Amino acid sequence: MRRLAPVLVLALTVAACGSDAASPVPTTSVELTSTTASAAVAGEPAGTTSFTDLAQTHVETLVDYPQTPPVGGPHSRVWQNCQYYDTSIPNARGVHSMEHGAVWITYRPELTQSDRRLLRNLAATGDHILISEYDGLPSPVVASAWGMQLALQSIADPGLQQFVDAFQVGPQTPESGVTCRESTSETS
Repeated sequence: MRRLAPVLVLALTVAACGSDAASPVPTTSVELTSTTASAAVAGEPAGTTSFTDLAQTHVETLVDYPQTPPVGGPHSRVWQNCQYYDTSIPNARGVHSMEHGAVWITYRPELTQSDRRLLRNLAATGDHILISEYDGLPSPVVASAWGMQLALQSIADPGLQQFVDAFQVGPQTPESGVTCRESTSETS
């Protein structure tokens, strides 16, 4: 299969992502319904929580997401390139990457350098794996995909790889087949 030129991919992606209002509406908060998933997806690890009613709109304002980190909802027009980051990234760009099928793995700033190397290696194993530091996490590591989230106490937890396997461009992906690269790697 031939790869489309980056400009064409970007044009198709912008046209495909969500619905845009005539003028952006300032979004200050997002309300979601959450449920604990019960093996809804083959290979889904125990403890995964699912969230529904996620808007796919593009906004140019800050979004106050109800989860830390967010699992979906209104997001930036620009997505974050899927790769490993040793710092935080903007929430709204991480959410857009998840709309494209990314698994966004976030870790606390105090994670050891050894664990960070392991996460860097994990990021290199798939085109839709986004990994970044995230201050204020409810656990040392959190794996998120569009509408799905799993809190982990360690990167050695087998649930992390199970989550990646189940949800990287998984059945919950709103825009399957869209790249998670060819956008921005800026972290601010």
